[in-house]
Amino acid sequence: MSECYEYVPHRLLRQRVRDIASGVEGVLMAVINENVSDTGIERWMELAYIRGASGREFTTAAANVEPTYDQPQTAAGRRDQRSA
Repeated sequence: MSECYEYVPHRLLRQRVRDIASGVEGVLMAVINENVSDTGIERWMELAYIRGASGREFTTAAANVEPTYDQPQTAAGRRDQRSA
């Protein structure tokens, strides 16, 4: 199994983004093409590293990253948009 990884350029690097899977917002720190398999068969995926308000980074699929507005949305604001 290969342990190599590669940084991938992304248009939203160092900008405020939202993970659409969890709704969590933060700053996109990096996008890395990584082998995410824990078996002998390689499975490569572009992972986005997002730094949240706590300072901790989390990962999500790069396809799940979308730009946010200047103001973080509240849970109530997200509910209102879904019902519209």
